[in-house]
Amino acid sequence: MPDPVPDADFSLRRIAVPAYGPSLLFGIAEGAILPIVPLTARDLGASVPVAALVVMLIGLGSLVSNIPASVLTARRGERWAIVAASVWCALAMGLCAWTDHLGVFLAGCFMVGMSQAVFTLARQSWLTEAVPVAWRARALSTLGGVMRIGMFIGPFLAAAVVHVTGLAGAYGVGIAGVAVAGAIALRLPELVHPSHADPVAGAAVAVPTLVSTLRDHRHVFLTLGVGVVLVAAVRASRQAILPLWADHLGLAPSVASMLYGLSGGIDMLVFYPAGKVMDTRGRRAVAVPSMLVMGTALVLMPFTTGPWTLLMAAMAIGFGNGIGSGLVMTLGADHSPRPGRAHFLGVWRLMADIGASCGPALLSFLAATLSLGAGIGVAGLLAFAAAAQLGWWIPRVGPVTGARTPPRPARAKR
Repeated sequence: MPDPVPDADFSLRRIAVPAYGPSLLFGIAEGAILPIVPLTARDLGASVPVAALVVMLIGLGSLVSNIPASVLTARRGERWAIVAASVWCALAMGLCAWTDHLGVFLAGCFMVGMSQAVFTLARQSWLTEAVPVAWRARALSTLGGVMRIGMFIGPFLAAAVVHVTGLAGAYGVGIAGVAVAGAIALRLPELVHPSHADPVAGAAVAVPTLVSTLRDHRHVFLTLGVGVVLVAAVRASRQAILPLWADHLGLAPSVASMLYGLSGGIDMLVFYPAGKVMDTRGRRAVAVPSMLVMGTALVLMPFTTGPWTLLMAAMAIGFGNGIGSGLVMTLGADHSPRPGRAHFLGVWRLMADIGASCGPALLSFLAATLSLGAGIGVAGLLAFAAAAQLGWWIPRVGPVTGARTPPRPARAKR
């Protein structure tokens, strides 16, 4: 059946602080430490190649923790999963800041990735349950946008503190951010989930396991999930493509940074309108154009010859990525079952992280064996493939697995 009309009594503003406050602060914390991580590794004796790879440890920690994150969230609930992730991340950043041993520092970076997986999955699961289906895309697009805003603010706060206190100050900003995020999450309303009883027969329904979730939803994972892998690969690749091509054109680092910042600015401006379009016009109305715009810009980028033509390509990439904010989370929420939502979303995020890891690796391989332009062109073709896959498999009309009346928020326990 079609999505219900928006509940007149519901407002995103009413849940803004508990729903989005922790995400903004967590994003600020991550944004504060990411530029500092390679520099800290160098201070601890790492070579330049090792320092460049240290950031990948955060992604690896997230990748391998998606399934454990789903188990933790399913057993302990979203609120306590978010609190636990915040505490774990604060401990990890403390290790990174105050250790003199490179191995301990690497372990701390891996722990940051672990907390990222738990935090993000629990936030998505909570919003999916708490927000009416007719508002789902706007809610999740806003979640993605708020995280990006936090990642944008974080480096500037860290720069001011590092100027006074040194590199450890950036981790202090991060610890403060995740600590306040955890404190706000403690006030997050717990959700009273509906009974797991069969509404017709009245018999209890077995709670799905991870294995049963993989088995029962394998068609979604093997069809729409492939599109999600491609989307994640394109998004991750774009972060390296713009600065690398700017360097290839001989542009100054300051110019490359400005172009990257302008692209990110466009990205942050369009997340809420995109969510509204997804809610009112359907997911395909945003998913396909997002990938087509990014694909076109990437295919044309190797033909740019200076800062102005590269700026146009960068702005197009930012716009295409921005209108797709929250897309992967929304598609996952649409198809996630209840009960068993946390397990489904854990697998969904694992697929997205696999794509995010493979995209830059493929770009690196093609740049080394063919040329950087060829690698960028292939990234554009992947975007077109993602548009085709999503356009074919996203339901045009029909029921949504998770499209049910959301549970009633309970009063937070003191």
